[in-house]
Amino acid sequence: MKKVNVGLRPIVSKINLPTVLKTAVLPGDSVERLFIATQVGEIFYVDEEEIRTFLDISLQVIKLGSQGGYDERGLLGLAFHPDFFHNGLFYLHYSMAGSQGSGVQPKDFKPDPCNPKTLNLRWTNRESHYDHIDTVEEWGLQSNGHPKKLRTLLSLRRPFSNHNGVNSLNFSPETGKLVFTNGDGGSGYDPFNLSQDDMEIAGKIIEIDVRKNTHTNNPPIVTRFNELPPASQELLTVMAKGVRNITGISFQKVYNQYIKYTGNVGQELVESIFAFNHYRPIPVTQIVKAYDMNAKLNQKGLINLGWRGWEGDFPTAIIRDCSNNPALDQKISAFYNEAIALSGHRLQPLTSYFHDDARPDKFSGTALTGIQPYLGSDIPGLTGKVIFTDVVRKDSEPKRGTLAYTSLKRDGKQNDFSVINADYDFGTQSAYYVSLGANLNQTKLYLGVFGSMKVTDYNQGTIFEIVP
Repeated sequence: MKKVNVGLRPIVSKINLPTVLKTAVLPGDSVERLFIATQVGEIFYVDEEEIRTFLDISLQVIKLGSQGGYDERGLLGLAFHPDFFHNGLFYLHYSMAGSQGSGVQPKDFKPDPCNPKTLNLRWTNRESHYDHIDTVEEWGLQSNGHPKKLRTLLSLRRPFSNHNGVNSLNFSPETGKLVFTNGDGGSGYDPFNLSQDDMEIAGKIIEIDVRKNTHTNNPPIVTRFNELPPASQELLTVMAKGVRNITGISFQKVYNQYIKYTGNVGQELVESIFAFNHYRPIPVTQIVKAYDMNAKLNQKGLINLGWRGWEGDFPTAIIRDCSNNPALDQKISAFYNEAIALSGHRLQPLTSYFHDDARPDKFSGTALTGIQPYLGSDIPGLTGKVIFTDVVRKDSEPKRGTLAYTSLKRDGKQNDFSVINADYDFGTQSAYYVSLGANLNQTKLYLGVFGSMKVTDYNQGTIFEIVP
């Protein structure tokens, strides 16, 4: 694939870790402005190169970084209603202050194929054994321009602190619904296989019809769809399952249809970018009815990303050192029977990149942090391409993230990717690529860079526009 060079133009700096980058036009305004959400709970917008506070919910966000500074909780999702200019509605996903639980065992799970008990664990005593509570809320701008919470759409207990998703709320231009992309609940290897359990909310891509049952508010704190009241169930359809951890969903209009792009953050081997067009979402009321009747659920057209049986293109593996040569390792299938069961109907990745890749034109990655189609013309080599970011290239010193791109092939088959060379001098400062965003018509790209992997290392963030 063609090599592409880009520059990075700083827009704002000295902010906290940025989780969401997207644009909107404020009611009564005429200019599309860049909004930045930070993990600690701040939302800013850029006004003629000045940064202004839109909302600060930091006191409502769980205390972050208590286990050494790294954390995957916080303010994780921000989406503006498609008619935000007229109705002032927007949506937040965050981990709630005061919701810290005692946690679930095992916190550092690794399956053992020689011990079947480790392959069939269950999450029990959920009301007391959980890590935290996430909430998805609807907010609105009052007549004085100040934001106000209007209602709660979902309140979710999460078993572990990680894999909550990030950039987790996005509106579908195809359906007009709010799409909530949430991870498998955390630890590693999805200990309870929540991602493939149809009744579990974790590990799913969920559509929320915010136009329906607008009186619905303050649903109970749940983990499973059948714990929701009927009025809440009626808002939800499941778009996909088999999610490990996920960096949102983005859309690209091609003729009269929308291609959807999403990705799974990998476990041991590989990061995966997926693309799909046609799908058949399943109403949650239908899932609950089938469960209550002990009937088989018709899943034709439901997207399945394959986790936990598959890690992208590979059966999920555990890695062990070779006893006779510690410099080598062996990769052992972790969930062989699950991989077989999923082999015929999982979605294969559009492209993959690997945690250990010695090819000179590739890189060894760590974790996928963003996927965004680019429809602009200022960077011709990227027009119509799908750009993605990895948080940090392995063995880079100082630490550096990576930009890369791929594209959808006409025959729909898998494609290669190419690294994008970003020409910017970060000096000796670490530069982790933590978020990726675009403007409304996808003709501008924004990159969030942080100087640390610790959310508690405050004010080390910079937002760049990716330029020719």
